[in-house]
Amino acid sequence: MTLAELHKKATAISLAAFAFSLTSTGQNRADGFYKDIFMDSGIYLTSRVDLPAARFLNMSMEEFVSTSHKDTTTSLSAIDTLLQKNTFVGSDIDQNGVLLYPDGEPRFKVLYINGGRATSHGRSLSPEGVARIREYIMNGGSVVGTCAGAFFASAGTYTDSVELNPHYSGIYPGLTRSTRLAESQTDMDIEPGSALLKYYDFGGDMKVDSVRHNGGCFAYTGEMFPSGTEILARYQTGDRELKRRISGEPSIWAYKADDGSGRVVSCGSHPEGVTSGERLELMSAMLLYAIEGNGAPKVKAELKSGEVRDMTGRSSDGDPSHTAIGDRQYHHFLIDVPAKTASVTITLTPKKGYENFDLYLYAAEDELCFNDNATFKNVGLGAAKTLTIDSPAKGRLYVSVFCDDTVEATQTKWGTQYSGMIEVLNGVPYSIVVEMTSK
Repeated sequence: MTLAELHKKATAISLAAFAFSLTSTGQNRADGFYKDIFMDSGIYLTSRVDLPAARFLNMSMEEFVSTSHKDTTTSLSAIDTLLQKNTFVGSDIDQNGVLLYPDGEPRFKVLYINGGRATSHGRSLSPEGVARIREYIMNGGSVVGTCAGAFFASAGTYTDSVELNPHYSGIYPGLTRSTRLAESQTDMDIEPGSALLKYYDFGGDMKVDSVRHNGGCFAYTGEMFPSGTEILARYQTGDRELKRRISGEPSIWAYKADDGSGRVVSCGSHPEGVTSGERLELMSAMLLYAIEGNGAPKVKAELKSGEVRDMTGRSSDGDPSHTAIGDRQYHHFLIDVPAKTASVTITLTPKKGYENFDLYLYAAEDELCFNDNATFKNVGLGAAKTLTIDSPAKGRLYVSVFCDDTVEATQTKWGTQYSGMIEVLNGVPYSIVVEMTSK
């Protein structure tokens, strides 16, 4: 089979994403994300298909799963690489990859990266795949990484000196250091004032016992330690004789670059597979804190009376402020309403061939608007919409467009295959115009 034939087969199998839909939670008009969690169980990572914390929190999840780094009976093939590339980098069906909407905004609230081999996984993603993850967090998506996921999130490691790793993502711009502890367990002391305590009290003793540890890391607090790093928990190993003293070193830490970016939460150990107790709560708190740190929604543009704005571009155009809308996504706009305005009329017009997609139109005064807080709305079927507001107040009027359509997910032995309205993955193009009349 030629490489082109493999690519065609990989695209047909994956339709750009493998998924395991746990619930429909997160697919609502309130938040503007397709789903809650995407789990990376890709090449050289643990082939995990279940994340107990997702079910515990009743969150929706999808994942990409490939041959495990522990599986010595199955060899990686060209199709593994192509499927991973289709998922993270993109394909004809989904030009921006599963993590991103056509305009580069995050499609999932949080990306969870499993344990395994961080450098090998980063290399397998290719520079383009790693760049997609950087774009994802820069534009507001959050990341949780455990063990290899924590290494991969960092800029490099510290042994006897700084060693920057070109295959790591650097979304946490600091360094990690190996614990040199394998096939073991450690306790964790929750840091006083830790953000994790907003969600659980962990038995009231500020400690989580016996967290699995296998070749993990801690945040290095010497050279390149980023300002703004939050230390959430520290290792506690008691009087054990270890190759490297790690008691008191940061075992869980978080970083958020700015208001628009997402939050990175890293853990050097393995709480992700636990199904009960405080270790399950620990993993759940990490996910919740990451999601709380999603970047603030962005306004696409100020709409001027009588000026048609085309939202018809593709991700390849490199113009997110004019790009078509994705599944379960919001586009936000604002209007500066002058005094003595008699009416504001907002009109959506779909591009030919996209009339049957359901686009909803919302408006609210003084704040970004969603389905739950919109003062004015038109949620009729189809993409063509008109919304008229009589005697609007002077000041800012926020407008949003929501795409209610998404793909269908069907379970296969590879995960879940996308089908149905797959055109939405590359965006539903439309035009928007506002007309204002004076009293």
